[in-house]
Amino acid sequence: MKKDEITPELVAEHNLSPEEYERILDILKREPTFVELGIFSVMWSEHASYKNSALLLKTLPKEGSFILAKAGEENAGLIDIGQGLAISFKIESHNHPSALEPYHGAATGVGGILRDIDYGNCFGVPTVGGEVYFEDSYEGNPLVNAMAVGIVKHNKIARSTASGIGNAVLIVGAKTGRDGIHGATFASVDLSEKSEEKRTAVQVGDPFLEKLLLEATLEAIEEGLIVAIQDMGAAGLTCSSSEMAGKGNVGMEIDVSLVPQRETGMTPYEIMLSESQERMLVIVKPENLERIKSIFGKWDLDAVQIGKVTADKILRVFYGEEKVAEIPAETLILGGSAPVYKRASKYPEYLEALHNFDPDKVPEPSNYAEVLFKLISSPNLCSRFPVYNQYDYMVQIGTVVEPGSDAAVIRILDTDMAIALSTDCNGRYCFLDPYSGTVSAVAESARNVACSGAKPIAITNCLNFGNPYKPEVYYCIFL
Repeated sequence: MKKDEITPELVAEHNLSPEEYERILDILKREPTFVELGIFSVMWSEHASYKNSALLLKTLPKEGSFILAKAGEENAGLIDIGQGLAISFKIESHNHPSALEPYHGAATGVGGILRDIDYGNCFGVPTVGGEVYFEDSYEGNPLVNAMAVGIVKHNKIARSTASGIGNAVLIVGAKTGRDGIHGATFASVDLSEKSEEKRTAVQVGDPFLEKLLLEATLEAIEEGLIVAIQDMGAAGLTCSSSEMAGKGNVGMEIDVSLVPQRETGMTPYEIMLSESQERMLVIVKPENLERIKSIFGKWDLDAVQIGKVTADKILRVFYGEEKVAEIPAETLILGGSAPVYKRASKYPEYLEALHNFDPDKVPEPSNYAEVLFKLISSPNLCSRFPVYNQYDYMVQIGTVVEPGSDAAVIRILDTDMAIALSTDCNGRYCFLDPYSGTVSAVAESARNVACSGAKPIAITNCLNFGNPYKPEVYYCIFL
């Protein structure tokens, strides 16, 4: 493999600590190439590895009588609802991209989450609920969470675990560009004045192209042609290839020079780390290769074989004849060799001041009418109709209870069943007491579902943690 000069400055630019770099040296038994450094950088970022929050996440409940996929096993939760059907659901944040590019940042967050649920939902998808809350603290760094829920037949569930030595590895969908490079790393660091320079880390979505991709994928799954599939979200080709191989306890060999590109002169580093939207990695048996290409070609999408599944458990990346990366796949995935930390913590001074607040010392208002008017005119108390009225919540004619109620209720066509769903959180509760605020969020969502007449059977989390390297912030994570 071609060697690049790896300096301490270059390691720091990739947001890897000296200790983490030593860990990489121990894994590889040699210095990494530039491509390998980039791969470790994104896969060991907080966004991909949860290295600073994994200890807390492990305390969350993961068992239940309805669960079809364990937490972390698939890209989305799978819950049995009877009659051979399952609910597939996922929630995910897209905060930093939305801070720099509000429209594209939020839009690609929705796009990524729609790809995750069961690869069968086609646009339009009704927007049936949500929550909007305004606070000064969100001005510079908004929280933007997107959730999608889908219905899938048990026998049509598409898994993301690679298998079958010699099976073909295909990249399907849109062409690869330079947008979104180091997006996972960008999502794991503080926003600052220099963040404006990182607009290339924000992906640009194409909803129409994604519609085509989802239709083609649905058709391929319906024909039983897909062994495994995963979308290219955070860390792009790097994440999908390493995770699919690592979870399957197999290896993968790919040639990134074969990846369809929409920009000239892209390096293997850029191709591996690009987060261009509307792309998926697919594992297919050799005998189904031409049929898969035919289906995606019908939808005017690329479907190109870039590699194969191997038995040696190594992610091996070529650029033509040149080998640019060779890493044990298991060392890159969640639960593998990525470091896990518990950081220093400190009780925040602001909490002490807030907890000493005495409401009895608040003076009685001189004009109650004025206070009432101020309250009902607050964007956090008034109707959210101007927001959700912009979206189509009746497409697919399954919406029974529309936005504005406790929970959305969606009928499952051709059955006697319906699903109720709710996303809720009181940011001020979490600010005053992170643990109790989280408990409150879970209880509120469950109450909303119950008040709609449904039985709460499953929950997914989207924990928007702050910077774990700040002791006062980390205290709020690990109380």
